Amino acid sequence: MKKLSKNIVIICLILSFFSSFSQGTLEEYKKSITLDSLFKNKVFNTPKDFHWIKNHLLWYVNNSEKGTDYFLVDAKQKTQKLFFNHQKFAEVLSKETETNVDSNDININNIHFDSELNSLKFNYKNLLISCNLNNYILKVLDSINLEEKKDWGYWGNFFDETKNPPVVSPDSKTTAFIKNFNLYIKDNETKEESQLSYDGSQGFYYSSYIKWSPDGKKIMAYKVRPGEDHKIYFVESSPKDQLQPKLQSRDYRKPGDELPFKSPQLFIVESKKHIAIPTTEFSNQFNLHNINWRSDSKSFTFEYNQRGHQAYKIININAETGKLNVLINETAKTFIDYSGKRYRYDINDAEEIVWASERDGWNHLYLYDGINGVVKNQITKGKWVVRKVIHVDEENRTIYFTASGLDKNQDPYFTHYCKIGFDGKHFKRLTTENGNHTVTFSKDYKYYVDQYSSVNTPPVTVLKSIDNTKTILELQKGDNTALINEGWIAPEPFKVKGRDGVTDIWGIIVRPTSFNPNKKYPVIEYIYAGPHSSFVPKDFHAYYWTMSSLAELGFIVVQIDGMGTSNRSKAFQDIAWKNLKDGGFPDRKLWMKAASKKYPYMNIDKVGIFGGSAGGQNAAAALVFNSDFYDVAVASCGCHDNRMDKLWWNEQFMGYPIGPHYAACSNIENAKKLGGNLMLILGEVDDNVDPATTMQFANALINANKDFELVTIPGMPHSLGATYGDRKRKDFFVKHLMNVSPPSWNKIYNH
Repeated sequence: MKKLSKNIVIICLILSFFSSFSQGTLEEYKKSITLDSLFKNKVFNTPKDFHWIKNHLLWYVNNSEKGTDYFLVDAKQKTQKLFFNHQKFAEVLSKETETNVDSNDININNIHFDSELNSLKFNYKNLLISCNLNNYILKVLDSINLEEKKDWGYWGNFFDETKNPPVVSPDSKTTAFIKNFNLYIKDNETKEESQLSYDGSQGFYYSSYIKWSPDGKKIMAYKVRPGEDHKIYFVESSPKDQLQPKLQSRDYRKPGDELPFKSPQLFIVESKKHIAIPTTEFSNQFNLHNINWRSDSKSFTFEYNQRGHQAYKIININAETGKLNVLINETAKTFIDYSGKRYRYDINDAEEIVWASERDGWNHLYLYDGINGVVKNQITKGKWVVRKVIHVDEENRTIYFTASGLDKNQDPYFTHYCKIGFDGKHFKRLTTENGNHTVTFSKDYKYYVDQYSSVNTPPVTVLKSIDNTKTILELQKGDNTALINEGWIAPEPFKVKGRDGVTDIWGIIVRPTSFNPNKKYPVIEYIYAGPHSSFVPKDFHAYYWTMSSLAELGFIVVQIDGMGTSNRSKAFQDIAWKNLKDGGFPDRKLWMKAASKKYPYMNIDKVGIFGGSAGGQNAAAALVFNSDFYDVAVASCGCHDNRMDKLWWNEQFMGYPIGPHYAACSNIENAKKLGGNLMLILGEVDDNVDPATTMQFANALINANKDFELVTIPGMPHSLGATYGDRKRKDFFVKHLMNVSPPSWNKIYNH
């Protein structure tokens, strides 16, 4: 009897011990859905926008602990002060608008100061107001209908190319237009019409894209053979404006579909001469675009993107003869990342061209002779990448740009600002601090505001001079004390060697506020492995909605940039070519194994994964091709067969023509390989990724006798799942990774 009592006590202690370590509980669910509110407005001194008024003066709004401060900064005087008397301003604004304006929380928008900084104009609520800063006299200038203004903006930008709008010549004497599929001109004074082309037809017509030469003596017009008409269809089951469902359709070309063929045609207006341009150099088109006449009207250039994206050209056309000359012929054995890294800048009427290329294995800038197409010199060089050109100073022959991977002791994705001469000399770093940088330059590029942070370090904002890149003034230093006091735990950057044993793979680890190193935590990966960019956050944020809320249920959540993604070397990204099923998974597995070795509380015997769009394809592929490691997946709005998704994105990385590698990478074709527990989330009106691809995957799983869950959300477009999908995703992970029955959401919201 004494032994039995002792055993009961031991059992009770064990149960009590495990109870204290329970996860996926009602309390954790409640904390999870309120975490964003809990962390909101708990980080101070992190201004976002900086406005240069003059070359040495700027203003910005700061979120201080006491409220909102409007600062004026003088770079020459090295001073910072409040722009105006907040107390006086709040008093007169309260009186004029009959509202209660707190001097510590003045909320005005669209601020404009006069050149002498004596007055400002601003929007407050629906009013346009001016304020004299010498005597604080306010004047209401106008009332604004924000909805009406929004509508004007929309319709003002609306343009329907099918209406074939006429195009007036530079001297306004002649108008070019399309009629009966051909090109015509009309004398604007006599109204006399003349036909310039006679070879247009419904099957090969002249389009509304017409460009006059600057001297008005020549016209370039596109002749277009239309491509394949491909539509996707879906039913909106629950429209807001009627009882019955609606059938919707979208024009939506898919890999392998026939594309339009554009043929530039040259016309001499006075003689009505038609010069046909040979198409041999641009016959296999993905696209022709960016037509630019030279200012002397002797030639024009256009860009040609070859289908399959292994050749990209800038072609020059002699406007007297129609003779063609290829100025730049960019080629790649895999693919040219035209949607992410293409850059061109014409100098002095294209006498020279700044061009971006990955030809040496890294994304860099080159200077071309724009007349004969010869490379004059490589501008940037090294085992790092140019991320973006910010400004080209033609007068001083200097380029301002951002770059990544410059420092061996920093995260290779951190963005840094630099400048360099056209000749590749006088390279200068404008930022060096260990962090991800965002810079706002003065109008004359003599000063700049530099704000930098990392996922675990709040922003620091400083004013610097281009001359010596030294800090003139620390404007603000982010303060996250209040956030930490709420239990916030900083995400941790983590790196390991990838599959090649050489390259660092970077990611972050997100822990719950209730983190206890003595617990065991299932691991969930948030994945998006699209080759067009990199995705792991680099800036400081208090809350990552895709990860923080999920972690709060008792998970460790991670995000990783594996091989196949962008912003590293060309070889790093090329892993994805014709091989999207790879998804960087060999690197991801090594990363999580290394993390769990360092942190034994990361339980990689229970690993989940989720993502949307390309990430939805990746998440499902984790269980189709990598169920040796992943146990549970939630895939939202995924493209589960690259032949079913939009043409431009999939052909860029999977190539053209369509080959057996498309089927080899398909979740649908390989559905029988599925292991683990899968949930598919689908919006019924997704016009980004054809909803049919998820349904076809579901059908293939059914035919393969695989168990899974399908959540279709009425009226939802392209999305991870919105609120309802988020609930289903959390429950699915709690159930299958914790072996816990989730609490009722009705009960959660009733509390």
